[in-house]
Parts: sequence; C-alpha cells; structure tokens
Amino acid sequence: MATEAHAAEGATGYIIHHLTALRVGEGFWSLHLDTLFFSVLLGGVFIWFFKNAAEKATVGIPGLAQNFAEMIIEFVDQQVKDSFHGHSKLIAPLALTIFCWVFLWNFMDMFPVDILPGIAGLMGIEYLRAVPSTDLNATFAMSISVFCLIIFYSIKIKGPIGFAKELMFQPFGPWLTPFNLLLKLVEEIAKPISLALRLFGNLYAGELIFILIALLPWYIQPLLSFPWAIFHILIITLQAFIFMVLTIVYLSMAHEDH
Repeated sequence: MATEAHAAEGATGYIIHHLTALRVGEGFWSLHLDTLFFSVLLGGVFIWFFKNAAEKATVGIPGLAQNFAEMIIEFVDQQVKDSFHGHSKLIAPLALTIFCWVFLWNFMDMFPVDILPGIAGLMGIEYLRAVPSTDLNATFAMSISVFCLIIFYSIKIKGPIGFAKELMFQPFGPWLTPFNLLLKLVEEIAKPISLALRLFGNLYAGELIFILIALLPWYIQPLLSFPWAIFHILIITLQAFIFMVLTIVYLSMAHEDH
C-alpha cells in the first residue's frame, strides 16, 4: 500500500522512487548497492539450502527439504540431458545455479512493494530496489558471464583456428568472408543481449504493475494484486527456466565441433 508521504509526491514520484536504485559513484563506475546486497544474500540462501539438504540426506525416508532439492536437481539434470550434447562437468551445476539464483532474484518481486523499502526507510536508507532482475546491470552481468563461457568453450573445443574458420567461412564459404563474419558477430552478440533484455523486461514490467496496483485505493488492491501475484509466480519461474535452457543450448552449440 502506498504510504501517505509517497502519495503526497504524486503517482509519478512514487513510481520513480520505487524504481530508483541505491547507488554510489557516478556514471560507468556507479555501484547499485541494493542489487549487489540482494544478489549476494540470495546466492547465500541457495548455497545454504542445498548444502543443508545434502548434509541431512538419507537413504531412508527423505525429509521435505531433501525431496524438494532432489526434485529440482532431477529437473535440471533432465534439461541438460535433453539439450546438451557435449561432455562437461560444469554445465549441470551451472544450469542448477542459474535456475535457482534467477528464480530467487525474481521471487523478490512477490514481496509487497512498500515492505522492504519501508524497512530500509526506517534505517535511513532513501532508496531500495529489492528485485535484482529489474536491474539491467544484474541481468547483463549474468548474460555476459554466460557469453564468456560460450567463447571459452568454442575456442577450447574447436581450437583457435577452427573457431576462426567458423567465424569467417560459415555459412556461405570463404568467398563471402566479410559477410560471414558480420552475420556471425551479430549472432554471437545477440545471445547475451537477448538473455539480459528478456529477463529484465519481463520482471521490470511485473514490478511496475505491482507498483501501479499499490497506487490504487486500499480496498481495490487485493482484487488485483492477488490474481496478478498468482500469474506472476508462473512468469518468474518461466523466466528462470528460459534463461537456464538458453544457456544450456548456447553452450551445447559451443561444444559442437564441425
């Protein structure tokens, strides 16, 4: 629910306040402290949960945490088996990390929009954006990391010369090398851009809708926020799944040696 102080600023001021990151520095060297804080915190939650489930795992009757962890691991492992055609010990753990971490990023969008910023306000923090995936810096950081792995494995599997040949000679042969190179560069650069923008766009739009609902009278908010929250659970899960699957597919393509 929008606070009276923010209501006095008007709808525009309220929206801008919630979409402004807590940052230090200027320009390229600015750091979004809220994105960094929640990313590290949620990464710690992911590590703690699976570590705790592994330490308490039993061959007898499994507990709820073990069942849930095994279900996620089996689900991710099946996606890797279906989409990845190379041999690597990194891909399955990477896919699991991406799916869980991105899902936890997105799940922060399920908190009421005024709760965490309100708590931060009591601590003297003026701005707080609690959903890392609504920060383009975070989504691009994740996608660029995947892009670096794509380039690394392309060179490792195909060799520097093989990778260079793929860039210059496919798909139209050596006589159209400049055109081949242009197409290949566009194709490769589009991978991290599409990964980052897809995740950012969907979660930013979802967060904006929650903020707009919070501007409505209190007696109307539950009628809209509850159905949207249920639908949004599907969105945040689907976006984590898409990011994971595309990562697996891109790395599988990098492992193909023509």
